[in-house]
Amino acid sequence: MSNIKCQCGHENPYGTELCEKCGRPLSEKAKKSDIVDMRYEGSSRRSQTYKSSIVDKIWNFFSSVKIGVSIIVAVLAASAIGTIFPQKFYVPATTDAEYAEYYERLYGVVGKIYYQLGFYDMYNSWWFKVLIVMLATSIIIASIDRVVPLYKSLKKQRTRRHPSFMKRQRIYGEGDVENTEETLAKAEEKLKELRYNVKTENGAILAEKHRFSRWGPYVNHTGLIIFFAGVLLRGIPGFYVDEAMWLREGETRNIVGAPGYVLENRGFILENYTKDEAEEVFGEALDKVGSIVKTYQTDVTLYKEKEGALPGSDDLEKMQDYSIVVNKPLKFNGYNVFQMDYKLNELSTMTFHLVNKSTEKSLGEFTVDLSKPEKEYDLGNGSSVKMIGFYPDYDGVKDGEPYSKSPVPNNPAFIFQMKTPDKPEGERSFVAIRQTLEVEENDYAVKFASAETRNISGLTIRKDKTLYILLLGGLIFMIGVIQGSYWQHRRIWVQKDAEGHILVAAHTNKNWFSLRKDLDKVRESAVLPAYIDRQDPELDKQEQEGDEE
Repeated sequence: MSNIKCQCGHENPYGTELCEKCGRPLSEKAKKSDIVDMRYEGSSRRSQTYKSSIVDKIWNFFSSVKIGVSIIVAVLAASAIGTIFPQKFYVPATTDAEYAEYYERLYGVVGKIYYQLGFYDMYNSWWFKVLIVMLATSIIIASIDRVVPLYKSLKKQRTRRHPSFMKRQRIYGEGDVENTEETLAKAEEKLKELRYNVKTENGAILAEKHRFSRWGPYVNHTGLIIFFAGVLLRGIPGFYVDEAMWLREGETRNIVGAPGYVLENRGFILENYTKDEAEEVFGEALDKVGSIVKTYQTDVTLYKEKEGALPGSDDLEKMQDYSIVVNKPLKFNGYNVFQMDYKLNELSTMTFHLVNKSTEKSLGEFTVDLSKPEKEYDLGNGSSVKMIGFYPDYDGVKDGEPYSKSPVPNNPAFIFQMKTPDKPEGERSFVAIRQTLEVEENDYAVKFASAETRNISGLTIRKDKTLYILLLGGLIFMIGVIQGSYWQHRRIWVQKDAEGHILVAAHTNKNWFSLRKDLDKVRESAVLPAYIDRQDPELDKQEQEGDEE
């Protein structure tokens, strides 16, 4: 596309609305307008110039403000949907089937649809990340499309402008003065006193102040882009970890989200306020709640898998012993392990007797480790008990089968097959707490003898390499907000035309009242001609009345 040549002889890029040199209107829209659009100084923008190739169409699509707003609305709507029901992180489940059952059981058909559409883990879903990428792309392209021509126009703006440019400014005035040279000199002096950057050229003055405020929105965009980059980096392994794990006393497990590290729970300690302490600190609250927790901590030992060891092997290297207390996490290699919750007296083992129902004689006892139950228990003398089914959190029968609503042994139930010398084929029995069911009358029964409990520590594992990126993005964003909110780009043009008249024009991106106050001060000092504000009828009326007087 060819350049546009102005009457002043300057060649402007295609799509330019105001001549870069003299300010004459070039497009039909600018020529017909009473007030020129100064948002981008009438410069040529790529999205309004090139529209033929696929790259141009993609560029124009993402540079559109309407498209950007639409993407923002989509992100906000998706974020709102993600808050309707708890996200995956807060659901007490580990498998997909358990997640599906949880949402359907608590929220019915809506919960089932919520799960099936992937809203239960929305912020980690691919389509939500695509929305974030689209939003970042829109911000980048829209910013480049506008900031580059704006920067070029402001950098090379001329001091003297064509009268048609001056007359199309919102604030404009013209008239005769007794001594033009003295008027221009006094105007220049006063503008410098008001801290304007002043340029003079052949009887023309350009006074400019706070140009840097024009870059505020683009500084905002830069901060947002950095922030979004930090958000997207959280999806890359090693940059962000926010996991939860339950660790039972005496248990040793791989730390969730921290490959190569193992944690052993050596014991959990719960300490309550004594009555004297509680009365001193909480007054009568102790009588209402019964007991108040003073502190709870988990004594742990941290191990690291030795170099070259196979994953899950016992070839571990001890790193440290530590007591994790609320707000005093275990720290290692960028990870923090916080004490967040606890459960008391979870069933750990259950001991049973195999007895003859008629004689009440015991044929032996066996102990079931509820975290790792064995398939068969040999009692000696030809007697054994085989575990056919184990339901840690028994919740009734579903589709003709016993059903466990979670893997936590809150209400364990078993199906045992009992073999004895006189019953080599075995007898079956369903055993639950306070419940025993038999398909037919058995001669032998499994009876509960004793149980052991243990405490569980609820730990949260966190690692965040993106935190400083997010903070940097937020800081830059706030700098842009302050930059664009508390300062305004003001310009005042004063020049003598070919006939000896003084022309006055002014423009600002906002806060026109303050600009008029500055201009009034210059008028008082330099006796400039009266001006009008085309978008303030009251001011125009006052000026007209002053002229009549």
